[in-house]
Amino acid sequence: MIKLSVIIPVFNEEENIEFLVNELNIYFGTHKNFSAEIIFVNDGSSDRSLVKLKNARHSFYNFRIVSFSKNFGSHAAVRAGILNAQGDYITFMYADLQDPLSLINRMHEEIIKSEADIVWAWRASVQSGKKEKLFSQMYAYLMRKYAVGNFPEKGFDVVMFTKKVRTLLNKNIENNSSIFIQILNLGFKQSGITYNKQERQAGNSKWTLSKKIKLLIDSFVSFSFAPIRLVSMVGICFFIVGIAWSLYIVARKLIYNDLASGWPALISILTVGFGITNISLGILAEYLWRTLDASRNRPVFVVDEIFEGLQNEDHLETENYYQLNEGL
Repeated sequence: MIKLSVIIPVFNEEENIEFLVNELNIYFGTHKNFSAEIIFVNDGSSDRSLVKLKNARHSFYNFRIVSFSKNFGSHAAVRAGILNAQGDYITFMYADLQDPLSLINRMHEEIIKSEADIVWAWRASVQSGKKEKLFSQMYAYLMRKYAVGNFPEKGFDVVMFTKKVRTLLNKNIENNSSIFIQILNLGFKQSGITYNKQERQAGNSKWTLSKKIKLLIDSFVSFSFAPIRLVSMVGICFFIVGIAWSLYIVARKLIYNDLASGWPALISILTVGFGITNISLGILAEYLWRTLDASRNRPVFVVDEIFEGLQNEDHLETENYYQLNEGL
């Protein structure tokens, strides 16, 4: 039977707990091809979410509750779930079930059919407001442009992967980083399915603007050096403009002698000075980036598999033949 681990972060979702557990019972009561363990990660909830989880009737799956001392965020909750997962396949779901449980079976079928190690559930549509859509589109565009080229246009919230990927993630637990981009950046064979995100059944989204901004900053700082290069490019542009302006005012002074004294030279000094300063900052930042990258201890390369070939027996017989003949 297929061993499956489903990680569900929970933060102040007491209004959804009864619905969530009921849907899990229905799903795994119907899909009995899975030997499922549900890992609920209580992310420092201040309401009765933890009490409701403990008292709920979990009928058709094993479950474990990992409870944080305070709110550390959904990505930390997912990492804690991965660390405690024991299944052959691991996936994430969320307490509001905007991502339907039917994705589990679809992703498993895709991971078997495509022989992939990672399968993504890409959003075909999102039931959200204009602000949420705008942020999602901007985030996806910036990530594709400056960090991860294969980042999907409409984003993702759900993924399924094998225990090989789980082992690698547990060896490289990163703070202030995106678990999804880390998985996306691992390589391995990847595939995907599309789905329509549903509306919430109850409660309000905990995905606040401050959390979105933090994710955007974490994603860029952790997976892109574009901001550092921007500082360097601004410095180079200032330096070039400053040199060009200096040559211009010197030529103008020698030929026409019609420039007022003071401000042209001041502009030249400022632009060249800002250019040199920003170039210097960019160089220092490049060294700091490499130090930061080394301190994360990410793997320099990831080995998918090693194939051990058998030595050709005919070749061995030929070698023995020559050795025997040489001895005659």
